Amino acid sequence: MKRSGAVEPFSRDKVIVGARKACQGRPVTDGDLAILAQKVEEALRQTGQSTFEANEIGLAILDPLRNLDEVAYLRFASVYRAFESLEDFEAAIADLRADRHPNED
Repeated sequence: MKRSGAVEPFSRDKVIVGARKACQGRPVTDGDLAILAQKVEEALRQTGQSTFEANEIGLAILDPLRNLDEVAYLRFASVYRAFESLEDFEAAIADLRADRHPNED
């Protein structure tokens, strides 16, 4: 469901187009993007919901994109999580670093 209230079918192609913009100049292949779109669709189906807001689909792209390319993830997240300051980027980068090197207590 779009912000306007219009409803249209889920489109893997639209997921790929959005993710491709974030991946511009990054070492990500068309095959990688096709797999990402498939993962997003599967994750949405598993919720059991039949309708999603467009923003929910954007947010569903974040985890698979994060696993694919961290720079593309930050680009995409800055839009869908509405980063407003450098601190927002710093917090997202800190989260990426923490996931890479979990604290071993």
